[in-house]
Amino acid sequence: MSDILDAKFGDRIKAKFADGVVVEAGDLVEVMTYLRDAPDLKFEMLCDISGVDYLEIDPKKAAKAGYEPHLEVVYHLQSFQYKKRFTVKVMLPRQVEGGGLPAVPTLSGVFKIADWLERETFDLVGIDFTGHPNLQRILLSEDWEGHPLRKDYEFPLEYHGIRGR
Repeated sequence: MSDILDAKFGDRIKAKFADGVVVEAGDLVEVMTYLRDAPDLKFEMLCDISGVDYLEIDPKKAAKAGYEPHLEVVYHLQSFQYKKRFTVKVMLPRQVEGGGLPAVPTLSGVFKIADWLERETFDLVGIDFTGHPNLQRILLSEDWEGHPLRKDYEFPLEYHGIRGR
Protein backbone atom coordinates (compact mmCIF):
# COMPACT_ATOMS: atom_id res chain seq x y z
CA MET A 1 0.00 0.00 0.00
CA SER A 2 2.82 2.39 0.74
CA ASP A 3 3.98 1.82 -2.88
CA ILE A 4 0.62 3.12 -4.11
CA LEU A 5 1.07 6.19 -1.91
CA ASP A 6 4.65 6.63 -3.15
CA ALA A 7 3.39 6.68 -6.73
CA LYS A 8 0.75 9.30 -5.88
CA PHE A 9 2.58 11.51 -3.35
CA GLY A 10 6.30 10.85 -3.95
CA ASP A 11 8.60 12.53 -1.45
CA ARG A 12 5.61 13.87 0.51
CA ILE A 13 5.64 10.43 2.20
CA LYS A 14 8.31 11.09 4.82
CA ALA A 15 8.79 7.52 6.05
CA LYS A 16 7.32 4.05 5.62
CA PHE A 17 6.92 1.20 8.07
CA ALA A 18 5.27 -2.25 7.94
CA ASP A 19 1.62 -1.14 7.60
CA GLY A 20 1.82 2.60 7.47
CA VAL A 21 3.44 5.87 6.55
CA VAL A 22 4.53 9.17 8.08
CA VAL A 23 3.35 12.41 6.47
CA GLU A 24 3.64 16.12 7.20
CA ALA A 25 0.69 17.85 8.84
CA GLY A 26 0.10 19.93 5.71
CA ASP A 27 -0.37 16.78 3.59
CA LEU A 28 -2.62 14.93 6.04
CA VAL A 29 -6.06 15.80 4.65
CA GLU A 30 -5.08 15.04 1.06
CA VAL A 31 -3.43 11.71 1.94
CA MET A 32 -6.32 10.60 4.16
CA THR A 33 -8.91 11.56 1.53
CA TYR A 34 -6.98 9.55 -1.06
CA LEU A 35 -6.76 6.54 1.28
CA ARG A 36 -10.53 6.70 1.78
CA ASP A 37 -11.52 7.25 -1.87
CA ALA A 38 -8.97 5.37 -4.01
CA PRO A 39 -10.72 2.32 -5.50
CA ASP A 40 -7.72 0.06 -4.85
CA LEU A 41 -7.45 1.12 -1.18
CA LYS A 42 -10.91 2.02 0.23
CA PHE A 43 -9.91 2.74 3.84
CA GLU A 44 -13.45 3.84 4.65
CA MET A 45 -13.22 3.66 8.45
CA LEU A 46 -11.14 5.77 10.80
CA CYS A 47 -10.89 3.46 13.81
CA ASP A 48 -8.92 5.65 16.19
CA ILE A 49 -6.72 8.69 16.65
CA SER A 50 -3.99 8.50 19.27
CA GLY A 51 -1.59 11.10 20.56
CA VAL A 52 1.80 9.82 21.71
CA ASP A 53 4.27 11.85 23.73
CA TYR A 54 7.94 11.07 23.14
CA LEU A 55 9.44 13.18 25.91
CA GLU A 56 12.31 10.75 26.45
CA ILE A 57 13.43 9.41 23.12
CA ASP A 58 16.16 7.09 21.97
CA PRO A 59 18.70 8.44 19.44
CA LYS A 60 17.39 6.25 16.55
CA LYS A 61 13.88 7.61 16.98
CA ALA A 62 15.18 11.19 17.22
CA ALA A 63 16.97 10.82 13.87
CA LYS A 64 13.70 9.73 12.21
CA ALA A 65 11.62 12.48 13.80
CA GLY A 66 14.04 15.27 12.97
CA TYR A 67 13.52 16.80 16.38
CA GLU A 68 13.23 15.68 19.94
CA PRO A 69 11.24 15.52 22.07
CA HIS A 70 8.14 15.32 19.93
CA LEU A 71 4.50 14.24 19.73
CA GLU A 72 2.95 11.90 17.21
CA VAL A 73 -0.63 11.85 16.05
CA VAL A 74 -1.45 8.30 14.94
CA TYR A 75 -4.43 7.50 12.71
CA HIS A 76 -5.66 3.90 12.45
CA LEU A 77 -7.66 3.04 9.31
CA GLN A 78 -9.66 -0.01 8.24
CA SER A 79 -10.68 -1.24 4.79
CA PHE A 80 -13.56 -3.67 5.05
CA GLN A 81 -13.58 -4.41 1.33
CA TYR A 82 -9.91 -5.45 1.27
CA LYS A 83 -9.71 -6.62 4.91
CA LYS A 84 -6.66 -4.44 5.59
CA ARG A 85 -5.55 -2.01 8.24
CA PHE A 86 -3.24 0.96 7.73
CA THR A 87 -1.63 3.56 9.97
CA VAL A 88 -0.77 7.17 9.19
CA LYS A 89 1.46 9.17 11.54
CA VAL A 90 2.21 12.87 11.82
CA MET A 91 5.18 14.00 13.92
CA LEU A 92 4.99 17.35 15.70
CA PRO A 93 7.27 19.31 18.02
CA ARG A 94 6.16 19.29 21.66
CA GLN A 95 6.71 23.02 22.01
CA VAL A 96 5.46 25.63 19.56
CA GLU A 97 6.78 29.17 19.28
CA GLY A 98 4.56 31.56 21.16
CA GLY A 99 3.43 28.87 23.60
CA GLY A 100 0.55 27.44 21.57
CA LEU A 101 -0.29 23.80 21.05
CA PRO A 102 1.19 21.75 18.20
CA ALA A 103 -1.36 21.55 15.40
CA VAL A 104 -2.63 19.34 12.58
CA PRO A 105 -5.63 20.01 10.34
CA THR A 106 -8.92 18.43 11.32
CA LEU A 107 -10.17 15.33 9.53
CA SER A 108 -13.77 15.93 10.61
CA GLY A 109 -14.66 16.74 6.99
CA VAL A 110 -13.13 13.47 5.77
CA PHE A 111 -14.34 11.11 8.53
CA LYS A 112 -17.28 12.17 10.74
CA ILE A 113 -15.94 10.18 13.71
CA ALA A 114 -12.82 12.37 13.71
CA ASP A 115 -14.91 15.05 15.43
CA TRP A 116 -15.01 13.06 18.70
CA LEU A 117 -11.62 11.39 18.38
CA GLU A 118 -9.87 14.72 17.83
CA ARG A 119 -11.58 16.24 20.85
CA GLU A 120 -10.33 13.37 23.01
CA THR A 121 -6.76 13.74 21.71
CA PHE A 122 -6.91 17.52 22.20
CA ASP A 123 -8.18 17.07 25.75
CA LEU A 124 -5.70 14.44 26.93
CA VAL A 125 -2.55 15.11 24.88
CA GLY A 126 -2.84 18.77 23.91
CA ILE A 127 -2.88 18.76 20.12
CA ASP A 128 -4.78 21.47 18.25
CA PHE A 129 -6.87 20.26 15.31
CA THR A 130 -7.14 23.38 13.17
CA GLY A 131 -10.48 23.91 11.50
CA HIS A 132 -12.31 21.61 13.92
CA PRO A 133 -15.95 22.75 14.28
CA ASN A 134 -16.12 22.35 18.09
CA LEU A 135 -12.68 21.75 19.59
CA GLN A 136 -13.32 21.71 23.32
CA ARG A 137 -12.69 19.34 26.18
CA ILE A 138 -14.70 16.12 26.05
CA LEU A 139 -13.45 14.09 29.06
CA LEU A 140 -12.18 16.71 31.49
CA SER A 141 -13.94 19.79 32.80
CA GLU A 142 -13.42 23.11 31.02
CA ASP A 143 -11.37 24.53 33.90
CA TRP A 144 -8.92 21.61 33.97
CA GLU A 145 -5.36 22.79 33.44
CA GLY A 146 -2.97 20.91 31.19
CA HIS A 147 -3.14 17.64 29.33
CA PRO A 148 -2.78 14.55 31.53
CA LEU A 149 -1.27 12.18 28.95
CA ARG A 150 1.75 14.43 28.44
CA LYS A 151 4.71 12.77 30.14
CA ASP A 152 5.71 15.95 31.96
CA TYR A 153 2.18 16.57 33.29
CA GLU A 154 1.96 17.04 37.05
CA PHE A 155 -1.38 16.01 38.50
CA PRO A 156 -2.81 18.61 40.88
CA LEU A 157 -2.79 17.73 44.56
CA GLU A 158 -6.22 19.29 44.91
CA TYR A 159 -9.08 20.06 42.54
CA HIS A 160 -12.09 22.13 43.68
CA GLY A 161 -11.36 21.31 47.30
CA ILE A 162 -11.01 17.57 46.68
CA ARG A 163 -7.64 16.22 47.66
CA GLY A 164 -5.98 13.84 45.17
CA ARG A 165 -3.13 11.58 46.03
